[in-house]
Amino acid sequence: MTTQADFEAAAQRAQQLPTKPSNTQLLQLYALYKQATEGDSSAPRPTGFDFKAIAKYDAWQQLAGLSKDAARAQYVDLVGELST
Repeated sequence: MTTQADFEAAAQRAQQLPTKPSNTQLLQLYALYKQATEGDSSAPRPTGFDFKAIAKYDAWQQLAGLSKDAARAQYVDLVGELST
């Protein structure tokens, strides 16, 4: 089981990864972090030409229904993979 301390340590490590993750990996990190900290998104989908905000929203929406604990564990695992 992933603890809150493990999650917070992973969040710190994510800021100092040895190489920059791909855009897909960055979206995964963002979505898992948001799901782990806030749960399912209740905000409306961004509109217009803010493609970055739309991509981030869509990535987060794909995790709808995932528990905060499961998102926290997946986030820690992903940061671990990216740190090696």
